[in-house]
Amino acid sequence: MGEVRTEVTLVNIEDTMKARNGLIPESEIKRLTVNAVVDTGAWTLVINEAIRERLGLRVEETLDTTVAGGGKIPSQVTEEVRICWNNRKASCEAVVLPGETEVLLGALPLEIMDLTVNPKRKEVVGAHGDTRLSVVK
Repeated sequence: MGEVRTEVTLVNIEDTMKARNGLIPESEIKRLTVNAVVDTGAWTLVINEAIRERLGLRVEETLDTTVAGGGKIPSQVTEEVRICWNNRKASCEAVVLPGETEVLLGALPLEIMDLTVNPKRKEVVGAHGDTRLSVVK
């Protein structure tokens, strides 16, 4: 399929709540727009320590993460972060991998935003067109 990238904006949810409650001005909400690698083999959002610090995300837990090739490395899981893609958004925790240079957009946020990968055009598209569809069973 080749590499697929898409631009997403990452937003500190706690800052958003503080701004909503008048505790900080909206201009102080920590956010960062990145060109992420779409990785359907990753289960969530993967970031590095520099991005975690820039967004001011707290670490919720530490765990061992299996990486390509089957090895395990220590990683951290952050509090939830908001991921914005065009007119869609998702909230999920991020895994912080030491030494990672790319932001990886995994399967969970793609599913929440009702997105899929068009491998022929190498782009992210709405799974059900321009309208986000949510199915509850």
